[in-house]
Amino acid sequence: TWGSNLIDYRIDNMISLERFNEHLVYDPEVEEAIKNRKPVVALESTIITHGMEYPVNRDTALEVMKVVRENGAIPATIGIIGGKIKVGLTPEEIDKLASSNKSCRKCSRRDIGVAIVKKENGGTTVSGTMLIAHLAGIKVFVTGGIGGVHRGAELSFDVSADMTELGRTAVAVVCAGAKSILDIPKTLEYLETQGVPVIGFKTDFFPEFFIPCSDSKVSARLETEKECAEVIKTTFDDLKLSNGILITTPIPKQYAAEETSIRSAVDKAIQECAEQNITGAAITPFLLKRVGELTGGESAESNVALIKNNAALGARIALEYSRLWA
Repeated sequence: TWGSNLIDYRIDNMISLERFNEHLVYDPEVEEAIKNRKPVVALESTIITHGMEYPVNRDTALEVMKVVRENGAIPATIGIIGGKIKVGLTPEEIDKLASSNKSCRKCSRRDIGVAIVKKENGGTTVSGTMLIAHLAGIKVFVTGGIGGVHRGAELSFDVSADMTELGRTAVAVVCAGAKSILDIPKTLEYLETQGVPVIGFKTDFFPEFFIPCSDSKVSARLETEKECAEVIKTTFDDLKLSNGILITTPIPKQYAAEETSIRSAVDKAIQECAEQNITGAAITPFLLKRVGELTGGESAESNVALIKNNAALGARIALEYSRLWA
């Protein structure tokens, strides 16, 4: 009975992947790289559709792709175009999403099916990008910062879908920690409950997006890209664990925002958010935009710098991971 159940599971899994592929379009370079275990880095697209204004969003996305290539990996920006999941957006498709960002759906796991059926354009969140990257066979994903547990979540129950996705999807997420607008200690408690290793790359403390470190410690510190790659291979390929891995790296000090001004801006933005009764998926874009305005653009500049730094690290880790299979 156990053997027949296992066979049924594998058949169902194969059928699911075939049906997934009906809705997916690979960039030829990305598809060839995945098949041949070349280094590939997944990139999200909500930074294009909901994170920045045009043309900064387009230019930043293209610059991040360039950084990935300069560090030895192939970028695979993930998004939804006309109801098709694209793994490896072209520059033209990135411009399309960037210039029409007001009409794009913000797609986490829950939204992808709707966007496909309605043939919409969509930017994939950390959650949505993790899911698609996993199904596409990409192990390393770079983003700016993850979503997490919002302040006051004990009353609002506002917890990002990124948290549960990290607990069930085998992808390594390279980021600058969680966004400063969140409750960092509660975010780390949630990740611990989900069984997600929180790795600090050359740091003992969890980065706080615009700020190099919080007061909270990571669960493990690693010193090299090769060590990170070995943890990815051991966790996903050897042990076959289904949880994600969070690899955090602090924003470079020369680009870090001034801590007092950031914290003050975040507090004010959160207060305004509550006063204007902004809820759900609209909270994070509102807060990040408002913090940018309140800091005179300082946080926006830091945002671009940290994403490029994350992309460089993610590419080097993906390169080391591919070498483990050589």
